[in-house]
Amino acid sequence: MMKAVHFGAGNIGRGFIGEVLASNGFEIDFVDVNETIIDALNERHGYTIELAAPGQEQITVKNVSGINNGKHPEQVVAAIKDTNLVTTAIGPKILKFIAPLIAQGIEARKAAGNTAKLDVIACENMIGGSQSLKKDVYSHLDAEGKEFADQYIGFPNAAVDRIVPLQKHDDPLFVSVEPFKEWVVDEQQMANKDLKLKSVEYAPDLEPYIERKLFSVNTGHATVAYTGKSLGYETIGDAIKDEKVLNQLKSVLKETGDLLIAKWGFDRAKHEAYQAKIVSRFENTYISDDIARVGRTPIRKLGYDERFIRPIREAKERGLGYAHLLETVGLIYHFDEPQDEESQKLQAMLKEKDLETVVKEITGLTDQDLVAQIVAAVK
Repeated sequence: MMKAVHFGAGNIGRGFIGEVLASNGFEIDFVDVNETIIDALNERHGYTIELAAPGQEQITVKNVSGINNGKHPEQVVAAIKDTNLVTTAIGPKILKFIAPLIAQGIEARKAAGNTAKLDVIACENMIGGSQSLKKDVYSHLDAEGKEFADQYIGFPNAAVDRIVPLQKHDDPLFVSVEPFKEWVVDEQQMANKDLKLKSVEYAPDLEPYIERKLFSVNTGHATVAYTGKSLGYETIGDAIKDEKVLNQLKSVLKETGDLLIAKWGFDRAKHEAYQAKIVSRFENTYISDDIARVGRTPIRKLGYDERFIRPIREAKERGLGYAHLLETVGLIYHFDEPQDEESQKLQAMLKEKDLETVVKEITGLTDQDLVAQIVAAVK
């Protein structure tokens, strides 16, 4: 049986990456500092996933164990020494903290003479996750370790997409996930091109898929949240039932879709089917999320290369429409969520400075025409 070391035993780790690995016949070592989850994995060596959809189909995942990297880092290194695949689902900010362990695992493979090619795949909601992790890992390797890694270890970037609703269960391992899942890996960056997982797509260029997901799922989800919030709704499920919210979502997806088709040559009919699928995912009452959660970190979401400003910039460059994207951006500046630190920071900035200055600071835009359009959309 093939082995995988997976960092992150949370809901995405168990409910998405773990499910895919198990369905491909892997024995999985989950690495995490959550003692309750790790102890339960070692006690039961299996868990149940429920699909958040009519019928609520259940899937059993077997052949799993847990390693507490806080208490037993040496066990993680030993596992990496002999594994066939390393994956992560821990959040972009945590990657740098696991880099030393991965580096030690690579050194252990070198010391043992294990020249089997190994891929380390960061399954995070970020662009270039695996290559970012590679830089952190290489900072902990000596010259010989880097040379060994160059020859035998790959860090292929990946794009992942699956909605996991907020949930609480008596069983710490039980997890509910939406039926839809997409995992795309950059084939060019793989060290072991012979190891291909069923239900994972391998692409020669990952960027179109990352942008398609970012400008469709992420932009779309945020559009429902900010439009819904402006109309007084508290959940995505309630908001999307409102025709105004649904129409805004479809209008925004039309604008990002036109850009993606122009930029990457996506087939229009296939892309429209992809968009329709996204709308149906947001309408799934089994995975309704809180608007406060989906809309959080508004400053980050208004970044220069993020889900709204980037497609607006690129649509403008190509002479394409972006009026509804602009309208949604205007709503973000009114997103006032007491529990969200960034939301409160944004509201404080708006009180302290004039709107044009805040727009420039947050978006990083130097295009005065676009800045003026955003200012007009906010007021």
